[in-house]
This record gives sequence, C-alpha cells and structure tokens, in this order.
Amino acid sequence: RDPEMSRGLGDVYKRQVMDYITLSNGVKMPQLGYGVFQVTQEECERCVLDALKAGYRAIDTAQSYYNEEQVGAAIEKTGVDRKDIFLTTKVWIEHYGYEKAKASVLDSMEKLRTDYLDLCLLHQPYSDYYGAWRALEELYEEGKIRAIGVSNFYPDRLVDICSFSRIKPMVNQVEVHPFYQQEEAKKWMDKYSVQIEAWAPFGEGRGNMFQNPVLNEIGKKYGKSAAQVILRWHLQRGVVVIPKSTHIERMQENLNVFDFALSAEDMARIAALDTKMSAFFSHYDPAKVEWFANMVEERKKNHDCTKEKKDW
Repeated sequence: RDPEMSRGLGDVYKRQVMDYITLSNGVKMPQLGYGVFQVTQEECERCVLDALKAGYRAIDTAQSYYNEEQVGAAIEKTGVDRKDIFLTTKVWIEHYGYEKAKASVLDSMEKLRTDYLDLCLLHQPYSDYYGAWRALEELYEEGKIRAIGVSNFYPDRLVDICSFSRIKPMVNQVEVHPFYQQEEAKKWMDKYSVQIEAWAPFGEGRGNMFQNPVLNEIGKKYGKSAAQVILRWHLQRGVVVIPKSTHIERMQENLNVFDFALSAEDMARIAALDTKMSAFFSHYDPAKVEWFANMVEERKKNHDCTKEKKDW
C-alpha cells in the first residue's frame, strides 16, 4: 500500500492511499484504476487529466476505443511522472497474427507517446490469438512491455494459452460484478497465477445495480454509496478494477474506498446476488460470436471511412 502515489506539481495532484497487486512476474499494479472505454475522443484527454489529478495511477485504454492518442496527450501534459503511471492497452482482433500484432503495439506506443507499456492484453479470444501472443512474448522479452495478458478469455481458452505458450498471461480482464461474480473462472485464474481484472466492475449499472437494496443497505452502514460498496467488494476479493466516469466528483468518490472494510456477513450477502449470467453476452454462443465478427468488420469499415475523410 502506497499512501503517497503522486509526485505531481504542488497540491494539484491528490495523494491517495492505494492498494497494489503483485503480478506473477513481480510487477506491481494498482488495484484500482481508471478505464476509458466509451469515453469519446473529445472528452478523453480532459477525463484522463482529471483522473490523474484525482489520484488515479492506472489508466486502461485499448486500440478499439480509438482514444489512445488522447490518453497519450493527457499523460504527456500531466505533472505526474510516467514511471508512476501504470498504462494498459489492448490489441484488437483485426491486428491479430504475429506481424500485425507486433506492429500494432508499436503503433499504440507511438499514439500513447511512450517507449514502454506497463501492461498489454489481447482483447478477445478469437482469430489468430496465438500469433498475436508470440508478438507480446517478444515485446515483453525486449522490455517494451512490463507485463502481458489477455481479456475475455474463458477458463478453457485461458488454460489453453497457459498450457501451450512460452510465457503465461499475467492478467485476464473479464466481466465481473456482483450479478456475475465469475467464481469458477477466478478459481482457474488463481490456479495458473493469472490476476483477475474487472472491465465492468459496475456491470454498467444493468439490472438496476445501483438501486439494489442489499448494496444500498450495506452502504448506509458505512456511510458509503452502492458504487463504493461494489468497488470495496471487488478489492476484498483480490480483483483489479477500472471504473469509468467522465465526472471528476464521481472519480473521486470511486477512489474513496480504502478507509473501510466490508464484514464477512456483508461479503456473503453480496455473494448471494450472483446470477451466474453475463449482463452482456456469452463468448461461447455461436450466434453471438458471429454477431461479434460482423461487428468487428463493421467497426473497421466505419473507422477506415472516418480516417479517410480526415486524411482528405
């Protein structure tokens, strides 16, 4: 735990208590970070600057979010030392395969204005992820990435890549929240020393999560919001979380979860909320996989069209 995370300019950057997770290769990762999924290019730079001012020291982006350049601009402008920021990005499916993946990571680093990444993940368990993984292994060995991992890999795919790759993933970023707790998946991650990270710690509020009576009742006991209870629950389970907000007040609220602890009874009550069903979709469902493939192709076309217009 580090009570003085930042060495920013004057009092602009907050000093916060933060818990750290030690990955299987010894790299320390903040357990609570800031995610920029669905943060627009217009807002992203401001949001990342606000997050860093609030006290976040882990920033999570991805090639498919199309906001790496804005994240890089914010990190360059901040008064926080780059080595104090844990920066994550993810390789998108269209860049899978060894050569394309390696080139795409170097391109991401250029957009992010950094000569190394703290963590790089394969975003989805489809297409030639083995070729892409070999690229991450090489970049890791070259010192360009401090830790490598995967995202959305269900237990079967995770055991597969752990068993047949030279370097095992250090992180698996998956959907985890009180309504989908991933107990079985977490057991397999723990077995293979893969750190679980939640890309949807609030389940995007689906199922009226923030209005849930159990979460709100627990929150009242500690003078905390339902969102803070959810984040505290994740932390006590050993899950890394990357909540997203575009409002600095909410960013600060999300960080204010290190001054209380849920009781065993509270944890059990939240455990009982598990529906064991994704709030989004199953990567096992062939119809969803087909939809996903079509979505990937459509997004690529739209992005290429937008880029072409900008070039003109």
